[in-house]
Amino acid sequence: MMGIFTSCCKPSASDVLTPDVETRRRQQAEAAERRQADLSSRGVKDPARVQRMQQRAEEMEKRERELQKDGGPNLRWTSE
Repeated sequence: MMGIFTSCCKPSASDVLTPDVETRRRQQAEAAERRQADLSSRGVKDPARVQRMQQRAEEMEKRERELQKDGGPNLRWTSE
């Protein structure tokens, strides 16, 4: 009896519409981007602040590399 009931409620394989390959790829890519964004912001209250801090750290590292490449900081010690 149960098989008869569920078979009339579930759509058959021919009734289910599947999107074309390109649409499926786009949807999967969008879902992957959403998951990545969710994972990167998990536990972060202010994602913009974190991004600013990361940019600031990258700029500092870049400046340090440039200073090392140029032979270090050019500081002058003056005696007064």
